Amino acid sequence: MSSQTAPSNPTVDPYQILQIALNADGTITRHREIPNTPPTPDPSHSTPVLSKDIPLNQSNNTWVRIFLPREVLDHNSSTKLPLIVYFHGGGFILFSAASSIFHDFCVNMAIDLHVIIVSVEYRLTPEHRLPAAYDDAMEALHWIKTTPDGWLRDYADLSNMFIMGVSAGGNIAYHAGLRVAVEADHLGPLKLIIRGLILQQPFFGGTKRSESELGLVNDPTLPLCVTDLTWELSLPIGVDCDHEYCNPTVGGGSKLLEKIKLLGWKVLLTGCDGDQLFDRQVGLMKLLEEHGVHVVGHFGVGGCHGVDFHDSSRGKAFLEQVKNFI
Repeated sequence: MSSQTAPSNPTVDPYQILQIALNADGTITRHREIPNTPPTPDPSHSTPVLSKDIPLNQSNNTWVRIFLPREVLDHNSSTKLPLIVYFHGGGFILFSAASSIFHDFCVNMAIDLHVIIVSVEYRLTPEHRLPAAYDDAMEALHWIKTTPDGWLRDYADLSNMFIMGVSAGGNIAYHAGLRVAVEADHLGPLKLIIRGLILQQPFFGGTKRSESELGLVNDPTLPLCVTDLTWELSLPIGVDCDHEYCNPTVGGGSKLLEKIKLLGWKVLLTGCDGDQLFDRQVGLMKLLEEHGVHVVGHFGVGGCHGVDFHDSSRGKAFLEQVKNFI
């Protein structure tokens, strides 16, 4: 990591790039038109993957979208499928579990990996600053443990479950994993069903600029000023980017990593050197290795942040990595 603290390009307006406006009360107005896809819960529908939305916490307006491969209905198989709990990306401030880009990705995962997916609609920042999203993640995991929902009870193998996220969702998945580890002693069977974490280009940072951040300061896909702003809008007020929510390597990393090691979880961590977050992801992999956690790293050449969603060949390669991992 570099000790430099060079600012990002002041001529680039991150608000314009994100298409948001900051309001006087600290909330933001989101101007970007993001396509959404409704669920398809009707088994008579010809889609290869059924989906439905279920409320999680109505007071927080959180919910989950479950994706069920039709094959389990058509073949009437007694074999249950692995379960992936999924958190979408968007810098903590944008997108939804209903956003078409993430809905379609979950559909493809359900088909290619033969898994059931619970995609979590968590609260966004800055209206609900961190750790609100982590709280929502834990609430979703507890809900999975106790829900009477037939799709999960009848078709999901709750002894073969993974927590997964992309970008900011990868950050949420990581911190949810730490919370599960610390609560493992009194979570009952929950500690037995989680097998590991899948972190797809996870979103982390720090006060000191890394070499990849400096080298890609004005990257057209994810310039440094955008990550600076999203952390400013997401972290608790009054803390900097060396807070544990942002920088997992501070102080040698969380002591909870020892519990993850003892629980026997494995971690899949992916990235590419065309992403300004690359050094942060490599640093996290080294941290996990130092704590004796079983980590599998896949780091590609070139690409950009979110490349798996824009390059079909990269997306297929990522799904193959996940298939081999689970």
